[in-house]
Amino acid sequence: MKTRKSGFVFKTYEAPNQSPFEKLFEIFKELITYTSGDFDEAIDWLRQLDKEYELTTPDYTIDDFIEDLKNKGYISEEIDPTGEGDGEGDGKGKFAITAKTERAIRQQALDHIFGKIKRSGAGNHKSKGVGIGDEHTGEFRAYQFGDALEKVSMTESLRNAQINNGLGDFSLTEDDLVVEETLHKSQMSTVLMIDISHSMILYGEDRITPAKKVAMALSELITTRYPKDSIEILVFGNDAWPIKIKDLPYLKVGPYHTNTVAGLQLAMDMLRRKRNTNKQIFMITDGKPSCLRLPDGQYYKNSNGLDPYITNKCYAMAQQARRLHIPITTFMIAEDPYLMQFVREFTQANRGKAFYTGLKGLGEMIFEDYENNRKKRIKG
Repeated sequence: MKTRKSGFVFKTYEAPNQSPFEKLFEIFKELITYTSGDFDEAIDWLRQLDKEYELTTPDYTIDDFIEDLKNKGYISEEIDPTGEGDGEGDGKGKFAITAKTERAIRQQALDHIFGKIKRSGAGNHKSKGVGIGDEHTGEFRAYQFGDALEKVSMTESLRNAQINNGLGDFSLTEDDLVVEETLHKSQMSTVLMIDISHSMILYGEDRITPAKKVAMALSELITTRYPKDSIEILVFGNDAWPIKIKDLPYLKVGPYHTNTVAGLQLAMDMLRRKRNTNKQIFMITDGKPSCLRLPDGQYYKNSNGLDPYITNKCYAMAQQARRLHIPITTFMIAEDPYLMQFVREFTQANRGKAFYTGLKGLGEMIFEDYENNRKKRIKG
């Protein structure tokens, strides 16, 4: 009988179609996310779990699993110039995960967070108006000069020709041609901001792992289901800088303060380069803004409460984004009343959205908001 627990569920039952490798690989992908891509640490954790839950058998050991990871292209051996090898002094090199594993981790995050979503075809969202596009409406109109020939509905046009001209002396004229209406599909450019300040692991609570899992899931969702959209990711601490999707599993928290202004500035710079009509910013944060970089390059930092000098700069950035028609959706994963008040004022300045949430529902809410934003055209 299966038992349900929070977190991992380890049980003796094995799904009929799940091989020993697949069984371990599911656990390994979770562990490699928590260890920020550190293969040796993930394998150490896997060995400990194996001792406690008997995940392997004498016929298929952890060493067999590692060999399969290597043969299947999920890990590669890197040259270790220190000669320390895998930590046992054998000098054989050090294993690291490959791009294939990074993709598998993103797919697993997508399945875990957005697993209830029904997949569709091309997956581009629709606006309410008809126009140039490729989403068929089932409605037809007369052909007009300038319509693309590939938009002509040959079945309906031939039917018109038979009705208008008869079968005995069949001919197809311009008056017989009809075009099926299509819905215009607008595109969305999204920038996802992730707070990597020290508070994301403060007091023993891991908030960065769920945040980066959401980022991996969202990036996989957009790149696979909405290929015409774009997503870019940045992290912000004392400063802000972009990261690539492939780097998400390796993301770690630093000894940083929270420079929200720098993150917003970079996000808007990224979006200015996009030609898409619809643009938006998602910001995942749990801490108050506590840092600014001054014009002379020095940092102004204040972790004691909310500093009006810093918060006013944040409000100004929110207003600037509003003028650029860029809504900001803030996901505040903290429950301090004074921080929630800051987020409310920040959201009001941008006329965006805010969610005050724990870690459990973070992924579902981000997806819901992404879907909702995509179902309407943002007008200037």
